[in-house]
Amino acid sequence: MNETWRSDEDAFAAWDDRPLSAQASPAARAPYLDGLNPSQRRAVEAVDGAVLVLAGAGTGKTRTLTTRIAHILATGRARPDEVFAVTFTNKAAREMKARVGALIGGAVEGMPWLGTFHAIGVKLLRRHAERVDLETGFTILDVDDQLRLLKQLLAAESMDEKRWPPRLLAALIDRWKNRGWTPEALPEVEAAQFGGRGGEFYAAYQARLRTLNAVDFGDLLLHCVALFRKDAALLERYRRRFRYILVDEYQDTNVAQYMLLRLLAGEGGAICCVGDDDQSIYGWRGAEVGNILRFEKDFPGATIIRLEQNYRSTAHILGAAGGVISANKDRLGKTLWTDADGGEKVRLIGCWDAEEEARWIGEEIERLSQGSGGRDPVGLDSQAVLVRASHQMRAFEDRFLTIGLPYRVIGGPRFYERLEIRDALAYFRVVCFPRDGLAFERIVNTPKRGLGDKALQEMHRLAREAGGDLIEGARRFAAAGGGATGKARAALGRLLADIDRWRSAHAAEGCDHVELARTILDESGYTAMWQADKSL
Repeated sequence: MNETWRSDEDAFAAWDDRPLSAQASPAARAPYLDGLNPSQRRAVEAVDGAVLVLAGAGTGKTRTLTTRIAHILATGRARPDEVFAVTFTNKAAREMKARVGALIGGAVEGMPWLGTFHAIGVKLLRRHAERVDLETGFTILDVDDQLRLLKQLLAAESMDEKRWPPRLLAALIDRWKNRGWTPEALPEVEAAQFGGRGGEFYAAYQARLRTLNAVDFGDLLLHCVALFRKDAALLERYRRRFRYILVDEYQDTNVAQYMLLRLLAGEGGAICCVGDDDQSIYGWRGAEVGNILRFEKDFPGATIIRLEQNYRSTAHILGAAGGVISANKDRLGKTLWTDADGGEKVRLIGCWDAEEEARWIGEEIERLSQGSGGRDPVGLDSQAVLVRASHQMRAFEDRFLTIGLPYRVIGGPRFYERLEIRDALAYFRVVCFPRDGLAFERIVNTPKRGLGDKALQEMHRLAREAGGDLIEGARRFAAAGGGATGKARAALGRLLADIDRWRSAHAAEGCDHVELARTILDESGYTAMWQADKSL
């Protein structure tokens, strides 16, 4: 751990070797400040103490935040590894790093603490896993693995899945973790949910995760909060390291994220949060708009800066949006304005149902494309239909196909959420992490080996009897008689032998991991399964 800590220090030693004139370049001569409006520049240069930047939509929030980081680095106030900056997507983090590099000459390749909350949480836990009863190579469960584990816990207690759905329990646990509640700290009224056994199942779930040396996404923050709460010396060490804390989309932070930020900022820390209370729409996902509303109470004497000049929308759009949101009494308040022309007025069209709405939209798109009413035609690539949920796209797609209107759907499953990617990763996890029973459960009958639910339940029973992991239960099942056909047992035996061989290859010096991955997918029959799939 100490070596890892020092490696960061060594990696950025060159940063401090710059001439003092370069480290403390006066802001007045900084070209990266050119083009900022007065409010943006004030937000960039107010680097001391707590700062809340209320940034309305289209007011240059990202530019302001990245310029602020560039200003901190360019003026020598901190090295790249002393800036803690969090965003809500990996894409936003990459864009921010690229923008900072472009502003000050690419000297930010080593910003290890610029990323999403979860990415930074993983980095912290990898360094200090043993302090929260984990091993460094812990596994991060996806939603499918989480549900599979909860199903096991419910089945062990003979709970009816139809009456007590695992997804409901998963949602409860996720909400509790977003609120920063461990099983021990769970309020009684919360623990009484899920038939009075919510707290019991939460504790059993966490215990099972530790046995598997695994965490879910909620744990990535919950464990970090626990880590710093019980180790004051470690917390103080990180407080000294992170000289500047910057947070994007602060209105979307949940309680656990808020607790982590408060711990790291301490009293009088230089923390800058950028957000917009008017855009807080993720309450259903655990976001707590109160975090931004009480900023001045959390950080007495904080500087509040409002970015109100909009560069994205017309005056009519801003007027309509402002008129709607002004009815919200729980807001800090700001008034967006623009130099742009008024543009077209906002129209509100009432439709009887989804089909009628789709017909109207289709006709409107065709009208705009043809340039009716004396207007210039608007190309299809300059028009977009926004929906609140993916299921709403069905009516539009049906209509567009009917009238022959070409379209493209933006969005869909993320790469690591695709079935074949999750399956492949499960095979790799079984090889790399011998105790990963959830990964083994996913691949034991993929492709089909004649091993159904009853066979899997028997493997779990044998594993519990032996006090071992699921693969140990599978070995006992393959060696025993009954419970499955001879063909299925033979297939299981081959899989277990293959896993042992793959593990040996992985442990060998000079292992080619790419070639091994290809071998695993080929020899397991997984590649052939998809090649034979006629539905593709």
